Amino acid sequence: MFAKGDREKGVEVVGFIGRGMSIEGRLCFDDTVRVEGAFKGEIDARGTLVVGEGGRVEGDIKVGSAVIAGEVYGVLQAASRVELRAPGKVYGEIKTPNLIIGDGAVFDGKCVMVRKETGELVEEVEYGETIEPIEEAR
Repeated sequence: MFAKGDREKGVEVVGFIGRGMSIEGRLCFDDTVRVEGAFKGEIDARGTLVVGEGGRVEGDIKVGSAVIAGEVYGVLQAASRVELRAPGKVYGEIKTPNLIIGDGAVFDGKCVMVRKETGELVEEVEYGETIEPIEEAR
């Protein structure tokens, strides 16, 4: 039920939305919540959000940190870091001081890098724009 990596790193998962479950509403937590099913709505938390493979989250998300291997649609704001792991996908906007995108992960949207201490804007970048291939001269 829980990912092997969660136990190995000493992460205590206090909430779990399992495969086949679908929840809509507002979610608040202080520790770690893992989503393997679907959640739509608002997340306002100080803890860590883990979206596992097959998990889907849609809405406004404010967390301490996030690890994404499933799909996220909307605005994802993390106070410390966001980590995208394959085959994870984020469509929307990410606001964080630390963004890690692993091989095979997909990010299509806008990233706003902020200072960890103050939340002050450092850099803003758009990802996922289509680039036309350059035809080689023959």
